[in-house]
Order: sequence, then C-alpha cells, then structure tokens
Amino acid sequence: MSRPVAARRIAYETLRAVHESDAYANLLLPTAIARADLSPADAALTTELTYGTLRRQGTYDAVIAIAADRPVSSIDPAVLDALRLGVHQLLSTRVASHAAVNESVELARAAGGRGAAGFANAVLRRVSRDTPGDWMTHVAASARSDDEQLGLLFSHPVWVVRAFRRALAAEGRAEELEALLTADNASPRVTMAALPGLADAPDDARRTPFSPIGFRLGGGDPDQTVRGSEGRIRVQDEGSQLAALALSRALPVAEGERWLDLCAGPGGKTAVLAAEALAHGARLEANEISPARAGLVRQALAGVPLEVPVSEADGRARAEAAPAAYDRILVDAPCTGLGALRRRPEARWRKSPGDVPALTTLQRELLTAAVGALKPGGVVAYVTCSPHLAETSAVVGDIRREWGEALEEISARDVITGLSDADPALPAQADGSGRAQLWPHRHNTDGMSISLLRRV
Repeated sequence: MSRPVAARRIAYETLRAVHESDAYANLLLPTAIARADLSPADAALTTELTYGTLRRQGTYDAVIAIAADRPVSSIDPAVLDALRLGVHQLLSTRVASHAAVNESVELARAAGGRGAAGFANAVLRRVSRDTPGDWMTHVAASARSDDEQLGLLFSHPVWVVRAFRRALAAEGRAEELEALLTADNASPRVTMAALPGLADAPDDARRTPFSPIGFRLGGGDPDQTVRGSEGRIRVQDEGSQLAALALSRALPVAEGERWLDLCAGPGGKTAVLAAEALAHGARLEANEISPARAGLVRQALAGVPLEVPVSEADGRARAEAAPAAYDRILVDAPCTGLGALRRRPEARWRKSPGDVPALTTLQRELLTAAVGALKPGGVVAYVTCSPHLAETSAVVGDIRREWGEALEEISARDVITGLSDADPALPAQADGSGRAQLWPHRHNTDGMSISLLRRV
C-alpha cells in the first residue's frame, strides 16, 4: 500500500471509529500513525484529512445531499464516511481530483461492494464539476433560515450557533459570530507550558501573550521537548494555563495553605497548581471520579516533586466531606466542551441542547459543595471549557444568590489582565460579573470561562 493510500485508509478508519463507536480522534490517531510508521509528511496528511473532515462534516453532508439528491441519513454510514473524506479532499485540499475520487471510491467499494462504488463515483464526480465557491452557494441556497445557513456554511449545529451568538452578545460583540465559527474550523497552534519554578521555555521559543508560563516552539518536535523535560514542560492550551494561574495568583499565597483540584482529570491544570503550590509552600490534593482519568492525573504530576494525593470520588461528596477545609479550590466542571471544538471537532455532533440541563445541575452542585469546603477567605475558581451562558454566568449567578453576602466575587478579568504581557481585551459581561471569557477567534485559546468567588 502506497503511503498516500495508507494515509487515507487511516483517516477513513478513524472516521469510522468516531462515528461507529463514539471514539475520539485525538486518542486514536497518534497510535494509528505510529503503528503505520508514516513519514512526517504522510502523518500530516492523515491528520489533516481526519480533522478537516470532522470539522467540516456538516457542510460536506449538505454538499453530499445535494449531489446525491437524497438525505445523508439514507446513505450507508460506512459509504457516507468515504464520501465525506472524498468531498474534503475535493473542496478543501490540493489533492488531485482523480486521486481523491478514485481512492474514496475504493473505500466505498470495500465498505459496500460494486453498487456502493458506483454510487460514490457518481456523487464525487458531480462534486468535482463545481468549484468550492459554487458549492457554498448551493449549500447556502438549501438552508431554510439564516441560522441554518450559518450552521451549514460553517459546519456547526444550529443550537451551537445560537448559543455562541448569545454568549458574544453578553459582551456586546455579537458581530464576531462568523469569526468565531471560522476559528473553530482552523487547526489550533501547539502551545506549551513550562511548569513555574521547575522549567523554562527553550531559547528559541516565543512567549505567549497572556500566560506567563506559556510559549510556542520556534521549530522542532513538541513531543521531543516534552520527553526531554521529565514532565516539566507539557503541551497545554494557553486558556487552560490561565484557568489554573487565576486561582493560584488571585491573592497572595500564605505558606501552609491547603488546595484542592476537585475535578482534576486529565491533570494539566493540576500540574500547574502543583508547581505553584510547591513554590509557595502550599499543599495540593486532587480528585477525579473516573479511575482512568485519575491515572492520567497521576501521570501529569510525575514531573512535580510534591506529594499530591489523588482520590477517586464523586466531587460533590468529596467536597461535602471536608467543610471549611480548603484555602483554594478549582472546579473545572464537566461541561458541553463547546469551547474546544477546534481540538475535538467530533464533539459538536455529539452534544445536543438536551445535554445542557443535566450538566448545569451537576455544575451547580459541584460549585455549591466546593464553596462549602472553603475556609473563610478561601477562593474557588469555577471553570468551564464552554462559553454557553447556561453553563457559565447562570451557574455562578445561582450560587451567588444562594450564598448571598457570604460570597463575594474577585474579578477574573482583572486577575488575568494582571498576568498578561498583552492586553487580553476581556470586555465586561452583561450580568455585571467579573467573569473572564476567552475565545478561539480573539485570544487563540480554547473558549474558557473563568470565575473567581471568595467566601467571606
């Protein structure tokens, strides 16, 4: 099997696992690429084919439905993934049209036989006859509403488009919606973190504008840099770095403070907090309900010479069992993950509006339990990788009303601005809170929401 054919085959098999088994591309793909011993160029092609197809799936499904003159729900799923992969190559890459069509037809043949191959050939040749711009015009004309048109053109479910618009409008910036949707469909740059007090960025690295521990490599292999650091340099989104630092640096640290990372998996923020705790003489504990993710937390902590016990309990019970015990608590709450669609593009197709009520109930319960576990004067950071207002301002507003004057807010916007070399331009929120909302299109980070609350 030639290298380009192997690259397409791996991309296709990853798409099938994502759609058939709810697998995650970011977990499957590196192992598959290593097993196939692909060259760097072919590994990059495989990655682009996989993530590009997943990011633009909604648009490609609209194209396929028009070219096939039938809804994609009527197409065999295995054949549909071959078509999606072919359409991505035809409309969004420089792959030669004949190669894109022929290899995708062969994938369809293997999945469904001669009939499937003939169908795929007809659809893809129809797609190849028009330009990408023509197809966007066709797709736009097929929409039944303005929001559906945005969803089809930018490959986002309509409910996500509307949630993003409301979140941007809360900052008076609804006009940035298309820029945000565009950013979600771009490959994120690799950002690194040097654990504070334990590592420094390489000499050729470029500092990130907002996190004081973040950098981007001038060149070279990030994995090699990580391996050579003994766990003290890691790949980590700048927004994730800021979420941890906002808690550790919101107020001066007194020696002997007791900290808790309540929902710690997979451990990136925990490692930053551990380094900060080590530097200031604080103690850190971590909790993660999933045993597999708790194992990842322990791995993430391996580079920090600090004993950090990791419990495996429901975060609500874990916090309720320790009333008024902690000086700082991080609640990196389970959420829709709508702020990380650049990195996990399949997530946009797996979540629905029906998921939000259960998540917000859990978020409120976790945050309530965490506030109860704070000492007087203690601080909790409530963090979600989502800008959805139900998961951010609504949850914090509910908790503030519940606790009344026993809880005050520290402006996370001011804290993050104080950490940053550049002005992060964090506008005020419509609810009057000090919540900081980071954005892919504005900050080149995941869409992280950060609130800081202090128990009086």
